Amino acid sequence: MKYDYLVVGAGLYGAVFAQKAKEAGKSVLVIDKRPNIAGNVYTEEVEGINVHVYGAHIFHTNNKVVWDYITKFAEFNRFTNSPVANYKGELYSLPFNMYTFNKMWGVVTPEEAAAKIEEQKKTAGITEPKNLEEQAISLVGIDIYEKLVKGYTEKQWGRPCHELPAFIIKRLPVRLTFDNNYFNALYQGIPVGGYTKMVANLLEGIEVRLGVDYLENKAEYDALAEKVVYTGAIDAYFDYKLGALEYRSVRFETEVLDKPNFQGNAAVNYTDSESPYTRIIEHKWFEFGKDADGNDLPKTVISREYSSEWKLGDEPYYPVNDEKNGALYAQYKELADKEENIIFGGRLGEYKYYDMDAVIASALDMAANELK
Repeated sequence: MKYDYLVVGAGLYGAVFAQKAKEAGKSVLVIDKRPNIAGNVYTEEVEGINVHVYGAHIFHTNNKVVWDYITKFAEFNRFTNSPVANYKGELYSLPFNMYTFNKMWGVVTPEEAAAKIEEQKKTAGITEPKNLEEQAISLVGIDIYEKLVKGYTEKQWGRPCHELPAFIIKRLPVRLTFDNNYFNALYQGIPVGGYTKMVANLLEGIEVRLGVDYLENKAEYDALAEKVVYTGAIDAYFDYKLGALEYRSVRFETEVLDKPNFQGNAAVNYTDSESPYTRIIEHKWFEFGKDADGNDLPKTVISREYSSEWKLGDEPYYPVNDEKNGALYAQYKELADKEENIIFGGRLGEYKYYDMDAVIASALDMAANELK
């Protein structure tokens, strides 16, 4: 055995565990089948702009332990997520707040906005929301649901809202204030220089091999280490023998534009059902349109995001955490628990929709238990 730990996957979970293992004096090898580190938080510099290649990632947390840990490896800017909703050319503030309600209904006071939502909820006759559609209407009323929730959500999940579980939208921020800070977390921002630089700092001094498929050469790699930390898809590990877990995938169309400003905001959601994409990201605004020296950038890079049903070979993004998939995951988890000397972790290994701070917290907890 050449290494104490083989870490499969150089994304956030794998990188955090590897860093803690090295810090504890363990020998670690990290492998990844992609040609780059950082998993889905990978950023690539284009025209001086750090492009979020696998979709927008905005760090936010209320967890001081996580914040104190990750800021050892990156300096964060003061970016605050305030997306805009575009419904057939009408622009609305997200999260839903007094700006949204004023534009939608002409109301001026929080009392008027609350009364309007209550009136529409009563009209819809919803007491106990049974699905996403009913949950959304009970939170924001019929008009906002129809214009700003329905089309976007159905594009995102590829299913009618009345077939989706209510919990998906329970964390939707609704505010009777003019606060348009979407996450409202104590700590938030974007790593200066991009996420790839941050992950490279986590992996400093650790051996990393890229372009390597663990599952194709499993016996060979298992023989190299005492223990394996696996952050790939749990069903792929078992060769889908119980069936494939379902995900939503995302396709990106990214282009460089010879202009300084395309939409004036990092994220604009297209909430009508006719626009084929869910949102457009303009990457330069994550870092206020400036290069590393604080100069205005003359060009811009945009990415249109198209949500799609996942199939084998696609990049899995969002686990479809419904009852059927939950039951299937539980069966795979049972198999995983019987595996010797292997730890399953991260978004794919645990079939869980994780925010970045939760991934880091999970990896830190696992490292603390494993390395004590």
